[in-house]
Amino acid sequence: MSEQRAGFVARAVEWLRAGYPDGVPRRDYVALLGLLRRKLTEDEVRKIAQELAAQSVDPITTQDIESMISSTVLQQASPEDTVRVAAHLAAGGWPLADPPAD
Repeated sequence: MSEQRAGFVARAVEWLRAGYPDGVPRRDYVALLGLLRRKLTEDEVRKIAQELAAQSVDPITTQDIESMISSTVLQQASPEDTVRVAAHLAAGGWPLADPPAD
């Protein structure tokens, strides 16, 4: 991963922490990871998810996250979940533009 992309991932974690100051609740992980997956690589999504799990209000393990990422459950977020998570992303300052390319 390039230095620019690594910096983007670090900023993404900061934005998400701002949008979820009390940590990401377990019910939001499916929609959150699905939304992130639209713009980021699998490795970037994993790194962000692992960082966020450390501060989650609901206990979640790296193994739980890996199961969510590798399963089709990410494709099944409801429209309501997606809207709720998108609002948290916007509150944290998630950029609307595409992340920088390598």
